[in-house]
Amino acid sequence: MKPGIHPAYGPVVFRDRSTGTQFLTRSTATSQERVEWSDGNSYPLIVVDVTSASHPFWTGGRQVMDTQGRVEKFRRRYGDRARGGQ
Repeated sequence: MKPGIHPAYGPVVFRDRSTGTQFLTRSTATSQERVEWSDGNSYPLIVVDVTSASHPFWTGGRQVMDTQGRVEKFRRRYGDRARGGQ
């Protein structure tokens, strides 16, 4: 790697805004806000809107609609126009 052109890569705490869940990882992101971690050290804190703790895909809150249901919904809304108006 070329020296002097890459951002600093270090430990950062990310906090989910909606659940308050926090996790420590490494990133090039930084912040003036800091948080005390369980190991006694202080790390930059980045607050994010969505993490795996709040995203519907990971929490199981996602609803799955079968393909047949989508086709029927389309036909109720638009009729059979997709087949050339028949």
